[in-house]
Amino acid sequence: MRHKDSIDMAVVGGGSWGTALAHLLAVKGHRVALWVYEREVFRQIEAGRENKTFLPGVTLPPELKAVSDIQEAVAGKPVVVIVVPSHVMRRVSASMAPFLAPDCIVVSASKGIENRTHLTMSGVLRETLPDVSPERLAVLSGPSFAKEVAAKAPTAVTVAARGRECARAVQRIFATDYFRVYTNEDVVGVELGGSIKNVIAIAAGMIDGLNLGLNTRAALITRGLTEIRRLGLKLGANPRTFTGLAGVGDLVLTCTGTLSRNHMVGKKLGEGSSLKEILAEMQMVAEGVKTAKSVYNLSRRLEVEMPICHAVYRILYEDLKPAQALYQLMTRDLRSELDEV
Repeated sequence: MRHKDSIDMAVVGGGSWGTALAHLLAVKGHRVALWVYEREVFRQIEAGRENKTFLPGVTLPPELKAVSDIQEAVAGKPVVVIVVPSHVMRRVSASMAPFLAPDCIVVSASKGIENRTHLTMSGVLRETLPDVSPERLAVLSGPSFAKEVAAKAPTAVTVAARGRECARAVQRIFATDYFRVYTNEDVVGVELGGSIKNVIAIAAGMIDGLNLGLNTRAALITRGLTEIRRLGLKLGANPRTFTGLAGVGDLVLTCTGTLSRNHMVGKKLGEGSSLKEILAEMQMVAEGVKTAKSVYNLSRRLEVEMPICHAVYRILYEDLKPAQALYQLMTRDLRSELDEV
């Protein structure tokens, strides 16, 4: 039986995080159309109520329906959650634009910065969904591995939107007794925290791959947060956001959690594997690989000092060795710890 407050909604993207969010919403009683790109994933859900490719071991409730047609998924839905890799966000969101209800709420749960434009995902959506009011665009972020959310492990996240009522509506839609949702009006800060932490997580993984210990990793995480804050301030973010769930919370999780794909990429780089070899073995996307390029180019354009992120970029794209990058970071000119701003 459907709950009296249930909503027909769409989740666009059938990866691990998209499936976990669709599962959460369906378990709560909402009727969810989950748009999946991979035909095999569609067949798995249709035949066995399980996404064996990206979220194995989780039984998906009957309120969740797998859909392969984007129009069928989103047409007329009052709430559309988009959870696709950042490099396909523009294409996928543009494809759904003609079918969106004029007053729908669009929630981005994707993390990344577009390479060509240096836009965050909400920035891409503002361009591809011109008929959706910016006041009805929200972003969901925070320390939340898909596997643990699907297992109903207590989790806290934040939803940010320009419109306060929009944020509160999304908060109510997602909140459960194991998934606590806070609101925030700092969209740019929430998105930058959720994006750049993936780059820092690659660096943290390298630290572990080089067996350099906990002191080194703690220093890396702390100074990484400083870099996120620097770029955030330059782009108008609220510095308090970076001490919250979308900042230090997500950063610590992704830099230390064994379920982190970005940490895994870094660990294998530290152990001596090439990026090409690592990516060839992966089914899911490690967003930090592409975001590293965006952060490098954006920070140089804005003249923001981000030595750790620059080192990660050079390791990924210029064949700098992790040990050499670490030496360069440790022997930089000495300075005060605290930025003046």
